[in-house]
Amino acid sequence: MPGPFVHQIDPVIVQVGGVYLWWYGLSYTLGFLNIHWWLRRRRAEMGLSLGDVYVLSVLFCGGVLVGGRVVEVVFDEWPFYREHPALIPAFWLGGMATHGLLLGAAAGTWLFARLRRQSFRSVADALVVPGAFLLGVGRIGNFVDGQIVGAVTDGWWGVQFPDRDGVRHPVVLYDGVKNLLLVPYLASVRRRHPRPGATAARFVFWYAFLRIFIDVFRDYPTHRLPLGTGQTLNIVMALVGVALLWRSRRRRLPGTAPPAAAARPASAAAGGRGWRFAFAALVSCCLAIPSNWTQDVPARYGRRHAGMQHSRLYPAIDTAPAPAAAESEAHRK
Repeated sequence: MPGPFVHQIDPVIVQVGGVYLWWYGLSYTLGFLNIHWWLRRRRAEMGLSLGDVYVLSVLFCGGVLVGGRVVEVVFDEWPFYREHPALIPAFWLGGMATHGLLLGAAAGTWLFARLRRQSFRSVADALVVPGAFLLGVGRIGNFVDGQIVGAVTDGWWGVQFPDRDGVRHPVVLYDGVKNLLLVPYLASVRRRHPRPGATAARFVFWYAFLRIFIDVFRDYPTHRLPLGTGQTLNIVMALVGVALLWRSRRRRLPGTAPPAAAARPASAAAGGRGWRFAFAALVSCCLAIPSNWTQDVPARYGRRHAGMQHSRLYPAIDTAPAPAAAESEAHRK
């Protein structure tokens, strides 16, 4: 029987002009491009113009990034950022929270629906399909980084992660496979259950419910909430999914014509070049996002990439770990 896989993957793709590009950041870029491609292919059935697609892409993807960052700063690492407020916008130092990504995605979708007078539930039904793909490739990025690990195991599939003792469950790969399997399932649900909100409700439930069992194998360093912060939020999210499922079953079927197509001509929502530039900037800047909490990036990766130690973008901050810092893994993607 071969020995365990020893994780020696460099999470950095390349350095460009003093900025490091990461495999984890690439997962966001690929996920956002896939979302945009998905919307372009289905814009006719959704009653969207090409301009609408760019607006929705920017609001959804921007919401993902802002939501993930805000929850990380306010909830996971506030003791650190309270002492270093200038680093709050420093996304190139890491710090994204999974549940914040989901909240931000919902907020961006709601804002688009509000601006364009679309049905929030119908738009959400379409977006959760490529959204599950984004979460799946994001977990692969987490594995490449090697930060989120599972409990010790003697299974042949275990992984020896850097700076961790023992052979560990590759829990992010378990979760990544689960997320990717949700893609064809949700696409099928969307075809078979046209009620507004039916597909999104199933995403909320199955994403969280299945993750409860996966996170049993996860190594939570601390337990601010009774079962671990991430596990507790998984349970809450699953219960919300049950409520959404019940509500979606009581809704009447929509009409055959997409609401947006009937409400106004497609040209009325034409997006300008600014939206296209904003989307291009979003997918490009994502490459600079590492999978880690902010205080750790320069110290951890500076050993392998000496240039990071001499860059003003990656300050080596000498500080003791904040109480909430160890818990950030419970939320990170």
